[in-house]
Amino acid sequence: MSKIIGIDLGTTNSCMAVIEGGEPTVIPNAEGNRTTPSVVAFKEDEVLVGVAAKRQAITNPKNTVFSAKRFIGRRFEEVKKDAAQIPFTTKEGKEGRVVIEINGKEMLPQEVSAKVLQKLKKDAEAYLGAPVEKAVITVPAYFDDSQRQATKNAGQIAGLEVVRILNEPTAASLAYGLDKGKEEQIVVYDLGGGTFDVTVLEMSGEGHFEVLATNGDTQLGGDDFDQVIIDWILQEFKKDQGVDLSKDTIALQRLKEAAEKAKIELSSATDTEINLPFITADQTGPKHLTMKLSRAKLESLVADLIAQTKEPCKRALKDAKLSVGDIDEVVLVGGMTRMPAVQAMVKELFQREPHKGVNPDEVVAIGAAIQAGVLGGDIDKDIVLVDVTPLSLGIETLGGVATKLIERNTKIPTKKSQVFSTAADNQPSVEVHVVQGEREMAGDNKSLGRFILDGIPPAPRGMPQVEVTFDIDTNGILHVTAKDKGTGKEQHITIQGSTGLSDEEIEKMKKDAELHADEDRKKKALIDARNQADAFVFSLEKQMREYDAKISDDLKKKVNTKLNDLKDLLKKEGATAEEISKATEELGKEAQEIGKIVYASTGSAQAESAQKESSEGAEGKEKDVVDAEVVEDKDSEKKGKGKK
Repeated sequence: MSKIIGIDLGTTNSCMAVIEGGEPTVIPNAEGNRTTPSVVAFKEDEVLVGVAAKRQAITNPKNTVFSAKRFIGRRFEEVKKDAAQIPFTTKEGKEGRVVIEINGKEMLPQEVSAKVLQKLKKDAEAYLGAPVEKAVITVPAYFDDSQRQATKNAGQIAGLEVVRILNEPTAASLAYGLDKGKEEQIVVYDLGGGTFDVTVLEMSGEGHFEVLATNGDTQLGGDDFDQVIIDWILQEFKKDQGVDLSKDTIALQRLKEAAEKAKIELSSATDTEINLPFITADQTGPKHLTMKLSRAKLESLVADLIAQTKEPCKRALKDAKLSVGDIDEVVLVGGMTRMPAVQAMVKELFQREPHKGVNPDEVVAIGAAIQAGVLGGDIDKDIVLVDVTPLSLGIETLGGVATKLIERNTKIPTKKSQVFSTAADNQPSVEVHVVQGEREMAGDNKSLGRFILDGIPPAPRGMPQVEVTFDIDTNGILHVTAKDKGTGKEQHITIQGSTGLSDEEIEKMKKDAELHADEDRKKKALIDARNQADAFVFSLEKQMREYDAKISDDLKKKVNTKLNDLKDLLKKEGATAEEISKATEELGKEAQEIGKIVYASTGSAQAESAQKESSEGAEGKEKDVVDAEVVEDKDSEKKGKGKK
């Protein structure tokens, strides 16, 4: 039986490991190194991968692809900034996907990543002396479904069966905590070459690893630190020599290598020299680039980037309902955590020295190998991993409100149901619009899909009961079902990748949710007030028609005055939630006498329900019934929305 290997497919470097003799072991590549640069070069007669590709990048910048992970599974619109900073050509392809153009040939980023995986597979087979057919491949915790699927496709293109896609921080926690034998609450701070993740986990000491919360930014990593250094060099050289190197692809490739080298050196040294002879030439002759960069200067240049990792850490702790004092250990993952300024920030934020007992370049691959060992039967320990869904899931209801069914950071698998209803009389169908995000309004969130439950028998609004069920399985796939409880008829939709958002969208949603929280609350309060008032008006008018003969003219006059006041207010643009609520309350006071008439006419049980409906706003026949967006037949082209 062939071994299942664990692979950390990184932005800058990749690493692989396997279980040997019950212990995880890093597999060296053919060159004898424990990590492999995630770089692929295309030449006329060959494809180079790893260190060989990296060495020739300066002389072949347009055909050397690096950091493909930042483009994998993403739309071109999302990566324009990154695309503008690289020497190889990217463009928009079919369905808005990122396409890399090499010598007139187009390829997807996952095809490039497959070349890296092919080398890792080949080198692992040489090391093990046996075929390698299966792998566990890690991805950032904040990778969306398309990015995860594209990573899986890369493995398949490379000839690997990807038996599990594993989150990098979870893999790191496995490597750190497998033999701890004690309960701990840990934070995994993962700042790699292209992405940043922070995950709060709880370890039972008996092989149970439970993710409490996750956060991050998959557009923040070592590449961004390199770019800051490159921009500084370009600026200084232009100031000194009057020459702009930003359009020179060969010079930019040399600058990238020099920036990365300087960054690494400054993790152990206090200053370094960047020396690039014959960087360019003009009419006066060749130009040489020589400048010094101190650690202090570097830290001032990248201070904003380091600071960007603070908020995700704070949000993850808040979502996990933990304080800094509750954390037993902070595990550093990713090559960028070697930077002293990053370590100092982590120490200051979490008020403790971060754990440095793991190799940040290898720990994720080791964790992947442990998971592979469990799946392949090479590890005899019971290991349970419990993950979460990173964003809230819900449906659109009356007024465009996003009614959440599953909150972010809910443990998966999970299942949640809620009853909704129609918003107008005799509506034959209900449209279920599934959205994902943290904003109060559906339009501000990500639309995941729509489907229609039709065949609802004619009935007054609020009477049909439509049960909507959200079910997320262990693979993170969302299944949504809508069922008419009256007829038993149901419709369902499977949404592949409920996390199907770009990292940029995720961060924007959360930041927007915080920045616009007050605005969102006011919008929702106004919609809720309008919905409640509208329902009360509908219910009261119905009662007045039914019991018209028993209501005195004087009472009718009083109630109609307040009723018309409220209806006029509902038509008025700019009416506030407070004004509508006050008018609804005043109408409720006048309508109490009608409630007494209804009570006397229908008997105590029904009257009590009607009294409550009349005086409290008639929120529905069932407390938890929420009206969904409703769609008429296509022929009628009428739409309405329900209320909560």
